Amino acid sequence: MAGTERARASIRDVAQAAQVSAMTVSRVLNGHPSIRPATRERVLQAMARLDYTPNRAARALATRRSDRIGVIVDSAVEYGPASTLRGIEEAAHAAGYAVAAVSIGGARASDATAAVDHALAQGVDALLLIAPRASSIGLLRAAHRGVPAVVLSSHAEDDFPTAGVDQAAGARLAVEHLLALGHRRIVHAAGPDDWLDATARTEAYRAAMAAAGLEPEVAQLDAWTADAGYAFAAGAELDRGAVFAANDQIALGILHGLGERGVRVPEDVSIVGFDDIPESRHFTPPLTTVRQDFAELGERAVAAVVAALRGDGATSVAPIAPTLVVRASTAGAAAA
Repeated sequence: MAGTERARASIRDVAQAAQVSAMTVSRVLNGHPSIRPATRERVLQAMARLDYTPNRAARALATRRSDRIGVIVDSAVEYGPASTLRGIEEAAHAAGYAVAAVSIGGARASDATAAVDHALAQGVDALLLIAPRASSIGLLRAAHRGVPAVVLSSHAEDDFPTAGVDQAAGARLAVEHLLALGHRRIVHAAGPDDWLDATARTEAYRAAMAAAGLEPEVAQLDAWTADAGYAFAAGAELDRGAVFAANDQIALGILHGLGERGVRVPEDVSIVGFDDIPESRHFTPPLTTVRQDFAELGERAVAAVVAALRGDGATSVAPIAPTLVVRASTAGAAAA
């Protein structure tokens, strides 16, 4: 093989090329905050010239770290948790970390304990907890094992740093949009009441209606599904006004149910959803909705837990502001 394959560069080769010590190269690899920017750049350039690839296994032995983040996901089949996990995976890989994801869906403490045990058995350095339900926070608090952890939730926690989207701000955007269109009857098709996001949206909806001097109408649904929205539309006395749906799937079911009854959207009833799922722009009519930036949520959560691993301490992240996406499912009340 001599003469046909270039020998793999070592950390000492990088140190010699960058004119620094091997310890300095190691600190650059581990993201140590004490390295001066000019030195870090010189080391990175030397790595690029030498096509240096760190030996992950050797690095794990030396640092006692696996460069792996565990993610515990409650209700992974739902759009929000699944999209949050995808955002975390992209951000973690960009930061040089692998992801070990474990899902839980039950309401037993043993489910959370088993999930955390499984993640820790894979040698993760830290945990991110996607905990959308009120019950999941308690389960994960009981199962936590002392490694750095950040909770992804819209509700601030005393025991964990948190990262989340400002659900209340999103609900206000939806209601204020409908109010600006002249609607005075706005019904909220609310999500399951064990979900923290659903609770935050409902509370903000009630507050916005009260501020406008209007009576809130909340229909409590037991699922985030189009079927739940369809059942609501079939039973609701709703031929005029507007609906703020707790998510886009519920809005889809409402569109279907109202259409079967001959109620037109938006001529008779305006509808606003929440999430901005990829399909929402293809609904009939295309759905006005509140967009959550799950990619940014993943980036902020990963940055927080990486900061903890570097010794900077994990702190809560400022809530991410959602945005309103206006499409054809809303119109002025005068059109009704």
